[in-house]
Amino acid sequence: MTDSKILKKDLFGEIRLLAHGGTRVIVRDTREAAAGLRWLARVLMRREARILALLAEVDGVADVVQLESDRLLRSYIDGIPLHHSRPTDPDFFAAATRLRRAIQRAGIVHNDLAKEPNILVRADGSPAFIDFQMAWHSSTRSKLFRIAAREDLRHLLKHRRYYCPDSLTRREQEILANPSLAAKVWRNSAKPVYLFVTRRVLGWADREGAGDRGERA
Repeated sequence: MTDSKILKKDLFGEIRLLAHGGTRVIVRDTREAAAGLRWLARVLMRREARILALLAEVDGVADVVQLESDRLLRSYIDGIPLHHSRPTDPDFFAAATRLRRAIQRAGIVHNDLAKEPNILVRADGSPAFIDFQMAWHSSTRSKLFRIAAREDLRHLLKHRRYYCPDSLTRREQEILANPSLAAKVWRNSAKPVYLFVTRRVLGWADREGAGDRGERA
């Protein structure tokens, strides 16, 4: 492998863009993780690999190229992160909502769509989702699963409200105005702790999305 480019580095390892077999791949490398967190980094890596395998037929999600004991190679998606592309076309967000629905039909919630770097705008204007470390698969449509799926939708709607607010329907405005109890507890209690740990302790630098824009709902 040659032409390596580091895209992200933190206590959980490195994410690199590599040339591999005549194409480009993204590598999540846990060998570079902090010694005390290497086990957790590998758990999250394997979790992501399982989720991506379940979504192999979904356009807008990367494919697993190779899984090793300490590295995950996934296909490269050519796209620009949401906060850099700043799309104002309502069709993009409608397509992103359809992509979320396709993932949900596979029994999966992303759980991290609040972060704008996890949403890409591809060259043809279509959406893609990346970073499924926090995703959750359920074979049943339990109440908890439905709540998590609704939160995925709410995060997409928050981005839509920021970039093209006039496109929101009345129903979408109602969803934004009524976060779940779990979302309220997270925002008021757990999120400040999460931000302190991930940003101050772990050194994560991902843009948090609506939270960084000062939005409350």
